[in-house]
Amino acid sequence: MGAPKTALLTVAALGIAGVAAGALVVYGGLYDVAATQQHFQPVYSMLETAMRQSVKMRARNIEPPRLDDERLVMRGAACFRDKCVQCHGAPGVAQGDIGKSMQPLPGPLVDARHHWKPRELYWLTKHGIRMSGMPAWEFRLSEEDLWSVVAFMARLPELTPQQYAEATRVEPTGAQGAPARPACGPADGAAPLRAADAQRGARALPQYACSACHTIPGITSSSPNVGPPLAGIGGRSLIAGKLANTPDNMVRWLRHTHEVDPLTAMPQMGVSEQDARDIAAYLAALR
Repeated sequence: MGAPKTALLTVAALGIAGVAAGALVVYGGLYDVAATQQHFQPVYSMLETAMRQSVKMRARNIEPPRLDDERLVMRGAACFRDKCVQCHGAPGVAQGDIGKSMQPLPGPLVDARHHWKPRELYWLTKHGIRMSGMPAWEFRLSEEDLWSVVAFMARLPELTPQQYAEATRVEPTGAQGAPARPACGPADGAAPLRAADAQRGARALPQYACSACHTIPGITSSSPNVGPPLAGIGGRSLIAGKLANTPDNMVRWLRHTHEVDPLTAMPQMGVSEQDARDIAAYLAALR
């Protein structure tokens, strides 16, 4: 038998052995997925390296705005307090039980500016990290809020616990003489609505946990049976058996579910007007 053929057979045998070993690990339940156990160090290091390189590549063309505006920093302090400290902690503040119980452990962000460029921190905050517990905030925070978090993280290493507490202090209702502090969340006067974007609607569906209850064509899920499958929903005559199936009525159903049907088990998910329009555009195409 020639050397090339022997080498080819050897490679094929090794490949088959590798597939068999992988199948044994997966279907034999050999890999411990418990959050009470850490990844093996080689697995952890490989995943962290892959994550860092992925973020750097995808954030490379993002242009940050000016981040030294004090109002932006203070707005970021409110967002950090409301959205980040539960998992990451802060100067003088421990992580919440959720953050302390996760694997991989979400570390403190006090040194984030030493490991990431501002554009990378923005990308991480907006898009999250798959299979890590780090959520995507694209559908929860405005662009200004996202950049404000980055601005505050740049300031975080300089803050003492007392300064952090002051920056994130919540003013009591009706406080007299207290300086105005920007809040995290939509500002007065919502941004003008854009034309419905079905592709963005597809991204919004799992962000509002729709795929946790419904099997939706084109959306990855574990085939749930809580709510009815949404295949063909665009061709149905009624929404929830009550409303004519129009884009405006779908928006109404998504945003004011219990107003339409007070007895439905479907929760109101806090869908914004723009996100509801985008989701409705995607669902209308499912025929």
